[in-house]
Amino acid sequence: MNPQDSQIHFCAVVVSVIGPKGTFPSVDIDRPSPGEELNVSGQETPPRQAATVIVLRGGADALEVLLVRRTPRARFMGGVWVFPGGAVDAGEGEGDAAHRIAAVRELSEEAGIVLDDPAALVKFSRWITPAEVVVRFDTHFFLAAAPPGQDATIDGAEIVDFGWFTPTAALAAHERGQIELVFPTIKHLEALAGFASAEAVLEHARRHSVHAIQPRVIGDGKTARIVMPGEPGYSE
Repeated sequence: MNPQDSQIHFCAVVVSVIGPKGTFPSVDIDRPSPGEELNVSGQETPPRQAATVIVLRGGADALEVLLVRRTPRARFMGGVWVFPGGAVDAGEGEGDAAHRIAAVRELSEEAGIVLDDPAALVKFSRWITPAEVVVRFDTHFFLAAAPPGQDATIDGAEIVDFGWFTPTAALAAHERGQIELVFPTIKHLEALAGFASAEAVLEHARRHSVHAIQPRVIGDGKTARIVMPGEPGYSE
């Protein structure tokens, strides 16, 4: 996967009813992620299709998620911890099937975890990068239980580390400056923190439909911030 093909754009907003109470927690403000560039050309970049897998483990008793760390040498999102994922390749087709195929491929490439059936992935959310950003993705997030007997393996080049975290522990590590996370990863972790187990997340996601939402970026340079649909300034 090329560095720019990551799913981890700061400016995507969750698209479906994800949390156990129906929404993501609120966000005060967020800044563009490492390598992001605002679009000043006046021409909107069409978003590239992408897919991501949130791998869960813990069964009915606990919840941990897999995060992998991109190499600090990467021009785009260097050193950031993310869920495995990337862009859909041209040969993988179109639509939901293509997203599922890409999700399984990226998980294998980045984390060495092999899923036998792309159709078994559970759709969790869909995020679209705002029009104000140069590199844009329309990313479909899927859930998958970790296959029995498999653990992550990394190549040490594109991906240099991995870890299984409870959502709360990952957020706390980010707050302490121990790991670097970006907006969509943080928001998914915040939502996942409301669930008691991996099975509870999967059961909840199976009952809810996913609908895309696209935020806006207001301002530029150091003043740029994300505005969610319905927030002041979104429709201006």
